[in-house]
Amino acid sequence: MRKTGYGRALSSFSSAGLLTLSAAGPLQAATPHRSDTQDQEKRPNIIFILTDDHRYDALGVMGNPIIRTPNLDALARDGILYTNAYVTTSISCSSRASILTGQYVSRHGVCDFVTDIAPDRFAETYPVLLREAGYKTGFVGKFGIGLPNQPKDQFDYWACEPKHQPDYENKDRYGNYYHHTDGVSREIAGFLDNFAGKEEPFCLSVSFKAPHTQDGDPREFITHPRYDAYYADVEIPEPAVGSDEYWNLFPEFFREPSEARNRWRSRFETPEKYQHNVKNYYRLITQVDDVIGDMVHQLERLGVDDNTVIIFMGDNGMLLGEHGLAGKWFIYEESVRVPMFIYDPRAPRSQRGVRESHMALNIDIAPTILALAGVSAPEGMQGRNLLALQDKEARQSWRHDFYYEHRLPHPAIPQSEGVVSPDYKYVVYFTQQPAYEELYDMRKDPHEIHNLASDPAYADVLAAYRARCEELKREAR
Repeated sequence: MRKTGYGRALSSFSSAGLLTLSAAGPLQAATPHRSDTQDQEKRPNIIFILTDDHRYDALGVMGNPIIRTPNLDALARDGILYTNAYVTTSISCSSRASILTGQYVSRHGVCDFVTDIAPDRFAETYPVLLREAGYKTGFVGKFGIGLPNQPKDQFDYWACEPKHQPDYENKDRYGNYYHHTDGVSREIAGFLDNFAGKEEPFCLSVSFKAPHTQDGDPREFITHPRYDAYYADVEIPEPAVGSDEYWNLFPEFFREPSEARNRWRSRFETPEKYQHNVKNYYRLITQVDDVIGDMVHQLERLGVDDNTVIIFMGDNGMLLGEHGLAGKWFIYEESVRVPMFIYDPRAPRSQRGVRESHMALNIDIAPTILALAGVSAPEGMQGRNLLALQDKEARQSWRHDFYYEHRLPHPAIPQSEGVVSPDYKYVVYFTQQPAYEELYDMRKDPHEIHNLASDPAYADVLAAYRARCEELKREAR
């Protein structure tokens, strides 16, 4: 059997062949140079895969020694792995709208679970623009934005339940049980059977519910029984900053009431709860990994693997007990940092096996997908084409920080905004009177323990980040 691009990726789990940008030099082009003009003009198929509440370090390729994600790891190792990928807001509905539109929340306006993307803005999302350009488009899994007007008519293939949060446990029309992740796998296969290998290229958006909890269910992370044996004999290390002393560092307004603390009590309050729920979180991700492996093999069987680009990321992170918290919403690293990679089988070897350290954001997905398809991004998109990082000049002018905003109206989750940079992280809870600020030196304090906002030695840094936050906020509107 011929060894295709995907076959090579899935059979190569060694990191010995990894190239870094410093070792391989700057990358020059997003697609390989070919002498055959027709090949050069052939547009790639694109699959964008989104997981839900998937924190940055819950992949083997990101350094996690316990979790089993061989298929995702292999694709990441043979592509471009963005080691500093973030979301501009850490909540699913808003982040998903940012992914589709390439815009900050301040511009697209989706701050809650019932607001739809406005029709004029949805007309400039990457799936609509690609469909207008001749792509066959599909969306399967969890849509997760609004409820009244899901945009199924804007796609050639639509397989999303008309509810914000799908159920893990389902029954088919014959009464047979199936897990939501397996349902997504079935719909991936259905789309590919219908559209792969045809004259028109395709763009499929795959959105998993996993590894999100089943809200309101005391079982929390509901896994398929066939994964029960996974991680059964493993002891998951508890978070370095998970004890009550770190929770008690928060000011009173943050601690009471606190939705994040309530969720911590139900998921992680005891060592037994912690082990049980983190293992199930890992099991859900491993099941997603198995689905990706099946998808890759189907692409090979259909003969489209050599021209199908795969992009992967999480819609936001997840606090698994850090700071005595559960959930997301906050600017802490476990909440805002996510896994992300681009696997392009057309790229030459010099442009693969790259660990890219420049900041990548969720708003960069839409312009990157459009660039891959040769479609111009509309002026309203605020993200950047990630493949431009293959150009030396673009690398020198790339972002060094970004604006974070969380605007969900919720009485037990304070709203916030701030600035994330490799050096410092600044956040202000602006609904408090007076406003409450935090400043962390990320070089000395990567666990974000020591709030320096009231330290006179950092007064100049605080003032600079306040000003930078206001500047970035104006740009985001």
